[in-house]
Amino acid sequence: MRFLSFSRLLFLLALSALVLHARGQNVVSRLEQASDAQIQALLPRFPGADANRDGTLTREEAIAFARTAMGGASPGKGGKGQPAPAPTEEDVSYGPHERNVLDFWKAEGEGARPLVIFIHGGGFTGGDKSKWREGGEIPRLLENGISCAAINYRFRKDAPIQEILRDGARAVQFLRTKADAWSLDKTRFAGFGGSAGAGTSLWLATRDDLADPPSEDPVLRESSRLQAAVLVATQATYDLTKWESFLGPADPAWWTSPNEAAEFYHFTEHADLAKPQALPVLKECDMLAWISEGDGPVFVNNRGPEGPSMNRNHYLHHPEHARQIERACEAAGVKCLLAGEGGNDPIAFLIETFRGVEAE
Repeated sequence: MRFLSFSRLLFLLALSALVLHARGQNVVSRLEQASDAQIQALLPRFPGADANRDGTLTREEAIAFARTAMGGASPGKGGKGQPAPAPTEEDVSYGPHERNVLDFWKAEGEGARPLVIFIHGGGFTGGDKSKWREGGEIPRLLENGISCAAINYRFRKDAPIQEILRDGARAVQFLRTKADAWSLDKTRFAGFGGSAGAGTSLWLATRDDLADPPSEDPVLRESSRLQAAVLVATQATYDLTKWESFLGPADPAWWTSPNEAAEFYHFTEHADLAKPQALPVLKECDMLAWISEGDGPVFVNNRGPEGPSMNRNHYLHHPEHARQIERACEAAGVKCLLAGEGGNDPIAFLIETFRGVEAE
């Protein structure tokens, strides 16, 4: 007989207290009809339900967590799991900005170890690398001989998306400069991200290498490429002008301002996106266009309601983002596994990719 953990039992009990006017419904039905405010009110008590660690509990995350509590399939193995140990190295600077810092966990074992780099979500406006210490991903990887890192990066108030992505690239390059000191295998680097961190991981796994061998900066001489990526609640591309083609139009009320899409790149108004100077920026941020033969495998978990988007979170994390990635990967001959079709355990995917020991 399967027993619920105490935290998940509490989660189910809390769901029963949601103010709904329907009876005889199961938990998932209740969550589907709950208001956004009622969903978000569960987060302080159940931070483990926030699968992408972006500080916002979406309806899809709450449903997935509830299904796990009831004995169903979960996006990852073991739910919230064991908290991470203290980092081997903490708040190490990898760049000039105050948020260009990372934590590192060194796995035991002889020889150079693979590395998984965790990148938090938060819409490029919030979030922190410490979120990854709350889940069970880092302990499982360490137990299987895979070292881990978690990074911070600049927010949109300080830099446009095209430069924030370069923060991620510099972190990867910096970590490769530590290969000898930290016993890392430069050829086995992977990204693991939620929402904004997922899109960044996809960009790092697909964008042409930014290595500049003649650079005076030793960090920039290293490769910026990842050999695999786990994408949780990802976006397919950061060329936002393409979203309507596969998601349909967004409700204008979902944007923080009429010019939010333009402000994403630090342009002034929406009309700027059609100007010639925007074209190279949009191209740089288009992960779908960067996917090409030779890219490493990706695991994508964007499970959620199908059909028209119901709110901003649904629009940003819609399952169609995952399908667009899958189609682009298929066309390029790149391995792409969707959660629920290619398995539900991203850690097992990484271990298999790195040919580590069998997942425990």
